Amino acid sequence: MTAKVVGPTAAGVEAAGRVLASGGLVAFPTETVYGLGANALDEAAVRRIFAVKERPLSDPLIVHVAAPDDAKPLVDLGEGTPAAAAFAALAEAFWPGPLTLVCPARPHLPKCLSAGTGTVGVRCPAHPLARRLIAAAGVPVAAPSANKFGHVSPTTAQHVLDDLGAEEISVLDAGPTGGACAHGIESTVVGVAADGALTLHRRGAVAREKIEAVAKPLGAKVAVARPGGTRFVTTTLRRGR
Repeated sequence: MTAKVVGPTAAGVEAAGRVLASGGLVAFPTETVYGLGANALDEAAVRRIFAVKERPLSDPLIVHVAAPDDAKPLVDLGEGTPAAAAFAALAEAFWPGPLTLVCPARPHLPKCLSAGTGTVGVRCPAHPLARRLIAAAGVPVAAPSANKFGHVSPTTAQHVLDDLGAEEISVLDAGPTGGACAHGIESTVVGVAADGALTLHRRGAVAREKIEAVAKPLGAKVAVARPGGTRFVTTTLRRGR
C-alpha cells in the first residue's frame, strides 16, 4: 500500500497541509464525503487528481476554501452586481456548509478545473478538520470525491484506502468519532450567472426549497438545469452504516 494515513492531530494536519502546498494529493473528510484534494492553483497537481481518479477532463472540479471570504479571489462577479448580491446572500446563508456555487472564474485559475467552461465551483466546507487542512495548506483546494471515477463516494478513511490505497496520496483520517460525512451525499450545486440568475445543477445536501427562500428577497428564481445540460452530476450512493 502506497497511501499514507495521518491522524487529525495538529501535527497531522500541518503535515497534510505541507503535502498540498508542495503539489501532492491529500484525501480529507468533509461533512458530505471524503474529498481528494490538490492545490487548486497548481495545474500539474490538479491534473494528478484526474489521473489518480481516472476521471475524464470533461468533468469539472470543486474548489474548497477555509473561509467564505477566501472564495472572492477565485470568482469574477464584479462589485455591486446582481451576481455578487446573490453569491453573498447564498454564502452567508449556507457557508460553511454543503453548497457549491458555480460562478465565472478568474483568469489565473487552471483551465482544467472548469473543463474549459470559464466557470468555477467553490464552497466552504462545514467540517472543521477540512477547514483546518485548507488553512494549513495556505491555498484553495480542488477536491472531487476520493474514489475512482464512477465508484461509490467514500464516507470513511478506510473507504478511501479500499479504492485508492495503491496511489501515492496522503489520507487525513477523521477517525470513527470525527463527525465526518454526516450527510453522506455530495454538495448541492447552484450556478450564479453574471446577471444574478440561479440554476440548480445538482441536488444534494441543501434542499432546493432552502435556496429558493434565500433567493426570493433578491427577486431571483432557481431554475433547474435540463437533463444532460450540466457537467455536475450526482453519482454518490450513501454507504450502509
